[in-house]
Amino acid sequence: MKMVKVFALIIGIILIALIAWWFFGKHEQAAQSAQVKDNGQKATVVVNGGYSPSTVVLKKGVPGQVDFDMRDHTACLSHVVFDSLGVNKDLTKQKITTVKIPTDKAGEFNFACGMDMFHGKVVVK
Repeated sequence: MKMVKVFALIIGIILIALIAWWFFGKHEQAAQSAQVKDNGQKATVVVNGGYSPSTVVLKKGVPGQVDFDMRDHTACLSHVVFDSLGVNKDLTKQKITTVKIPTDKAGEFNFACGMDMFHGKVVVK
């Protein structure tokens, strides 16, 4: 009986450590640089259970856009919101929805789903 208690304690400590790592650990996020072509740049973010990549990098001074490729039709991900740009686009109206990003100065533009549960950002540098 004593061995069962020790085993349960060890399993409990391992589970607590995994939960703490999941919520508080630093996780690497996928980042993608936009493709520059014909005096413009474009990046594609796939919407499928979240945003992939969650970070897009645009080059300063080159007109930029981010295309959202909608593959998940859950209610939460049906909109993409850029608060700082005043953008709230419905992604369900078409397969690819384009958001133009100002690249005149360096900075970050955070975006989220309509319920603010999934997040991403566009970095201009």
